[in-house]
Amino acid sequence: MRVLDKRVKLSRRGVLSAGSASLVVMTVASSGMIVGADCAWAAMAKAVKPESFATLVQMARDIYPHDRLADKYYAKVIEGLDGAAAKSEDDKKLLEGGVADLNKAAQAAHKTDYTAVGWEADRVALLKAMESSGFFQKIRGSLVTGIYNNPEVWPIFGYEGASAEEGGYISRGFDDINWLS
Repeated sequence: MRVLDKRVKLSRRGVLSAGSASLVVMTVASSGMIVGADCAWAAMAKAVKPESFATLVQMARDIYPHDRLADKYYAKVIEGLDGAAAKSEDDKKLLEGGVADLNKAAQAAHKTDYTAVGWEADRVALLKAMESSGFFQKIRGSLVTGIYNNPEVWPIFGYEGASAEEGGYISRGFDDINWLS
């Protein structure tokens, strides 16, 4: 049986760096490259504007907020959407139009763009107002598979992966549910 250390290990420096990494995304508009605030990830915007890409990454984090996940996992999903938008004008219009609508709602409510809205609860309220739109559903649907089917994030969540290749759960501790708590 595997024993997990469930104690929270936070330091002041860790809290400050995590907070700044999720709030600040530096964009380099001239090259189309988006670089995370902690420079731990970088992505090239192919179809959408770099500002739109950064907004989509923040939106992704607000839809499925996991403090233990780095922005690079969210950016990877958005990179896939951007790649599809490079091939389809309809997808590009959906993404750019959705970001424009999101920024318009943020301007009306908070006098600033979506990424500059400081409180997560305020950004979530903006998202709830548009959750029935095709834009929101496209992003949410891509995130479900893009994040939770990514084997790189499974250890972060404590998921050990599929068991069939290892002989099934009976051979691997089917009654060991310490990951559930």
